[in-house]
Amino acid sequence: MYCVYVIYSKSIDSYYVGETIEVLERIEQHNTGFYDSAFTKQCKDWSLYYKIDCDNRKQARQIESHIKKMKSKVYIQNLKKYPEIVQKLKNKYN
Repeated sequence: MYCVYVIYSKSIDSYYVGETIEVLERIEQHNTGFYDSAFTKQCKDWSLYYKIDCDNRKQARQIESHIKKMKSKVYIQNLKKYPEIVQKLKNKYN
């Protein structure tokens, strides 16, 4: 099942948003510098902050893009705090 994941690094106080089928494997890749030129390569303490299960890859990519366009830590934190935001996103990109 595709999902949108949000990972957090305490050392740089930053979030990263992505989409994948296998979240734990992807986080491990971020923490080991698997992606050479990736933003996440600057540290190795990424941990899962939030996950949104999606119906398919298209929906996951659309929700990921929406979250990234917001460019807001507060918005990301509100996804976890207010589940109704996630439900609205899933309905919008269904």
